[in-house]
Amino acid sequence: MLTNTFCHLPGISARSESYLWDFGIRSWDELLRHAAPPLSAGRLRTVREQLPLAQSRLAAGDPRWFTDRLSSKEHWRLFPEFRERTAYLDIESTGLDRELDAITTIALYDGRRIRTYVQGENLEAFAVDIREYDLLVTYNGKCFDLPFIESAMNIRLPQAHIDLRYLLHSLGYRGGLKGCERQLGLGRGDLDGVDGFFAVLLWRDYRRSGRRAALETLLAYNIEDVVNLEALMVLAYNRKLEETPFATSHRLPLPARPVIPFAPDPETVRRLRARPF
Repeated sequence: MLTNTFCHLPGISARSESYLWDFGIRSWDELLRHAAPPLSAGRLRTVREQLPLAQSRLAAGDPRWFTDRLSSKEHWRLFPEFRERTAYLDIESTGLDRELDAITTIALYDGRRIRTYVQGENLEAFAVDIREYDLLVTYNGKCFDLPFIESAMNIRLPQAHIDLRYLLHSLGYRGGLKGCERQLGLGRGDLDGVDGFFAVLLWRDYRRSGRRAALETLLAYNIEDVVNLEALMVLAYNRKLEETPFATSHRLPLPARPVIPFAPDPETVRRLRARPF
């Protein structure tokens, strides 16, 4: 979709882009080759200067160049071109205050490999591993996960970023990550009904008792978030394509679900649900 995009170019609005598509110009190459595209002389000159630069930045694998030039509501267009360098990211914490609370676990998934990081075990390894990726996909990561990580770990996350909260909102889906999952037909099995507050209880139980079952239930929950982020990204991408002429040609299949390395412990879930807080 990115090579069919023109609205990242100076002077080309979404309306101008649609007009180019309707005119039959639907890719960068077609615009560069066209003898008389429907653009003013000034805009055409700018386009012919900027498109070779866009081609070079795509070849160099530089998604930030595009996110810096596209409005945030159009960042979804980068996904297929940079999918191999994309990480789905989610954190769990002791609370919502970046000054007072701490990260407990982080789950990282790239469509092939699941990695988890646990406070007191290997959390510091995240700062090295995340450098492997050029594009991050989160749900509400713009406001929570990314600034929390940067503050708590004293690192910068310079990657391009797609926040599914805003992408899904633009498609009419609301109600938080779990609500969006339900509306789009994604279930959580034994973890249905487990939420962020329950994740805090699982961490407290693990730290207080040392029960590995509590930690593994927390990690299973954390991983479920990132695995579902990939499915949500594909579903949202396909829905956004329906607003373009490329709904059929560019449609992506739903990803295969990976094997989750941890399973929730039903007894731990029942026990914590039965306790008054």
